[in-house]
Amino acid sequence: MPPSQPTLPVRSGTWLAGLAAGAALLAVAWLLPVNVKSLNPALLREAGRDTPGVAAFSRGLLELDKPGPAALVLEAARTVGDPSTAPLGVIFDDYARRHRDIMPWGGWDPALEPLLAGRNAASAAEPIPVLRFMVTQQARENLRAYLAVSRLPGVQTLLNTAAVASTQRFVPAQRPGGQPLDAVILLTTYLWQTEHLAPSLQREIRALAENAVGTGQMGPLEDFYLDLLTLGKRLDWVQLSELLRTATSTATVAQIAHLVRVAPEHLPVIYSAALMTRSTDAVARYLIAYGRPGADNLRLALSCGTGAVEQLVTRQVPVTTRSGLEFELGAEFALRHPELALLVKYASFLAGAFLLLRSVDRRLFRPVELALSAAFPRMGSGVLASLLTFIFFVFSEPFLLKAAAATEYQVRLAMPVLGHLATGVPPAQVSTATTMDISTILSITTFALLQVAMYVTCLLKISEVDRSGVPAATKLRLMENEENLFDGGLYVGIAGTATALVLQVLGVIDANLLAAYSSNLFGIVCVALVKIRHVRPYKRRLILELQPAAA
Repeated sequence: MPPSQPTLPVRSGTWLAGLAAGAALLAVAWLLPVNVKSLNPALLREAGRDTPGVAAFSRGLLELDKPGPAALVLEAARTVGDPSTAPLGVIFDDYARRHRDIMPWGGWDPALEPLLAGRNAASAAEPIPVLRFMVTQQARENLRAYLAVSRLPGVQTLLNTAAVASTQRFVPAQRPGGQPLDAVILLTTYLWQTEHLAPSLQREIRALAENAVGTGQMGPLEDFYLDLLTLGKRLDWVQLSELLRTATSTATVAQIAHLVRVAPEHLPVIYSAALMTRSTDAVARYLIAYGRPGADNLRLALSCGTGAVEQLVTRQVPVTTRSGLEFELGAEFALRHPELALLVKYASFLAGAFLLLRSVDRRLFRPVELALSAAFPRMGSGVLASLLTFIFFVFSEPFLLKAAAATEYQVRLAMPVLGHLATGVPPAQVSTATTMDISTILSITTFALLQVAMYVTCLLKISEVDRSGVPAATKLRLMENEENLFDGGLYVGIAGTATALVLQVLGVIDANLLAAYSSNLFGIVCVALVKIRHVRPYKRRLILELQPAAA
């Protein structure tokens, strides 16, 4: 028998230094606020730093003599709890008392002159939804007379759509009961005439109007008229015109109108975000994609400032709900260099896990490593560190493996008829929870710990055989006798998967295939490490020791 290898002392400073460095790197990885498919609240706070808040934005609108938009933004400021809301409310009330004549319209606009022809100024300082005024016969006659002399071909084309008798959801404008459609057509035409529409939206509406007049079928233009009716019944003139300046297509107007129907309580938040970012399209797309959680995320961003709202609607990702300490100093770095920050985060975790595991190996399993020196001593820590990094990646990216589910704000193809427009009954609630629940995390952690315990048990058994003091042939037979133990990781993995599936069926834990099949994955990795890294090299050494005796 070859002499046993000496056990080398482990310098306490070396393994303690590795342990401390590994713990520090793991702390950096855990606290760095960056994710692949979600946005950390720390990044929202950093993006909103030194940018105007909701109340400040509302005051800016008031200083531009736009009290209508300022009122909606002020309501959003109250919703998100902006600390400047109270003093701004006093300023707004004083402004409303001093300028009662323009309050019904949400401000003053030279384009209002034709609308006010022959009408006295309103005596009450209350906003008037623009269609509530325009549906009256006097307002429509004044507006029609003004628009009839316009030389713009687009204006005349839109006016001619009133003669189209083939409609699906409106009563034709020239028939009894057609006042709503007539008012919406005149409103659309007037918005065109006074250039209150975004250029791309203006071009799209003109194309739809030309098609409607040419075919005698209202077609998609009627959908736009219905959406404008929804908005015109809730917004005053300046509020509506400011919103439509930021909407680039009829699809965006349709999304905003749909959101107003199904979630009218979110109108101030939606309106404020659209004006602050000057991108109604992105705001509508975000809310349609994420539903009520998206509205909560939008409120959180509004509470942080304009920069946070822009960051959220630009990234179009959900906000993580993780609570606890965060590496605020790393937020600016993660915001400016998100790809590099992700690399630093997961590289730090990989290096930290390796150093931590390697330090524990050097302290607890040094004799086993010396006995099995033919097997690459650092391979086990590296593989386990990679496996732990993968688990950390899954835990810290809860939205990565989740498919986009339909939300309660999803646009429906079947639009309501005009008679039911005011009800706006929202569709059935759909669960949009996308974060990984605690039972899944505990299941995966338990399976991982079981396989780590199985791995350590196998190492100890190999070390026990090596120290037994019997001939090499006997050691080889003892190793063959322990094959079932070395395959134990697979048995534990299969049992864990079966147990998890049964518990999911019984409703003890939430259904999640990742939690169930992770047990099998860990078992395969454990057995592969034991047999390839330890058992096979050790048996090879024993076989080589037997060759001289056989010769």
